[in-house]
Amino acid sequence: MPWIDIIWTDENEAHFIDAGLSVADVEYVLRNPIGGGVSRSSGRPFAVGETSGGRPVLVVYEEIDAITVYPITAYILED
Repeated sequence: MPWIDIIWTDENEAHFIDAGLSVADVEYVLRNPIGGGVSRSSGRPFAVGETSGGRPVLVVYEEIDAITVYPITAYILED
């Protein structure tokens, strides 16, 4: 589901920057997913998509309500 509201904190924002992704990258994937599923390690849902620049990314998140999500972590997917 494409999300409307995305919750950002200093903690999760810094985590994505450390992973080489911008807030805009993560928001783009969450709002334009091409796939998804549930993480085997955390049991949380994830969205798969591409950044606006075409990098493939997986974003693990916590669903807060029907339109709100809190991004937990993200990974740039390698070919």
